[in-house]
Amino acid sequence: MKFRKYFADNLLPPLLGLGLFILLWSMLAQGNETLPGPIKTWDSAVALFSDPFYQKTPNDQGIGWNILNSLGRVGVGFGLAALIGIPLGFMIGRFDFLNKMTAPIVSMLRPVSPLAWLPIGLLVFKAANPAAIWVIFISSIWPMIINTAMGVRQLPQDYLNVARVLNLSEWKVFTKILFPATLPYMLTGIRLAIGTAWLVIVAAEMLTGGVGIGFWVWDEWNNLNVEHIIIAIFVVGIVGLLLEMILIQLAKRFKY
Repeated sequence: MKFRKYFADNLLPPLLGLGLFILLWSMLAQGNETLPGPIKTWDSAVALFSDPFYQKTPNDQGIGWNILNSLGRVGVGFGLAALIGIPLGFMIGRFDFLNKMTAPIVSMLRPVSPLAWLPIGLLVFKAANPAAIWVIFISSIWPMIINTAMGVRQLPQDYLNVARVLNLSEWKVFTKILFPATLPYMLTGIRLAIGTAWLVIVAAEMLTGGVGIGFWVWDEWNNLNVEHIIIAIFVVGIVGLLLEMILIQLAKRFKY
C-alpha cells in the first residue's frame, strides 16, 4: 500500500508528463519530415554516446569533451562571480551608504542581455575563451549580489543591537550573526546564478566557437544534423538539472 501511494503521488505524474511529451513529439514529427521523432533521436543518441570522448581534430571531438569544456568555463566564470559577488553583497547589505551608492549601477546593468557583454570581452581579452568566461562572470554575479544583500537587510535589527551591546567586533558580527542568517538567501542566489551561467554559456559558445556544447550545437546545425541538436537540448537540460540538484543538496547540508 505504501509503495502504491508513493507511486501514485510521486512517480505517476512525471511519467504521465513524459509520456505526453513523447506523444506530442511523435505527432509533430509525423507531420514534419525534417523533424526526427523520438525513436530516430534515441538511435542517434545511442551511437553518439557509444564513444563520447573521441578526438580526431581540435574542432572534431566527442560530445563528452564538449560538455567538460563548457563546464570548465562555467566553473571559472561562476567561481570568480562568487568570489566577488558574495562579499560585495554582504557589504552592500551591511552599509546603507554603499547600498545607495551601488543601487543605480546594479539596477542599470542587471537587465542587460548577457550576450551584449560578449563584444566587450572580445575587445578587452582579445580571445574567445576568456571572453566567454567574462560573459559567464557578468551574468551570474547579479543574483549573488542581490540575494546576499537582501539577506543581510532582512536581519532583525534586534540582533545587531544585541551585538552592539556586547561590543562584538565586525568579524564576530559577520561570523556569528550575519553569515548564518544570510546563508539561505545566499544559497538561493548561487542556485539562480549557476542556472544563468549554464544557460548563457551555450549561446556564448555559439558565437565564439572552440570546443564546447554551444559550438557543437552550431556545428551540427551547419551539418543539418537535427537529431544531434535535439540530443544536445536534452543534454543541456539534464546537466543544468544535475547542477541545481547538487546545489540543493549542498544547501541542505549547510543549513543553520
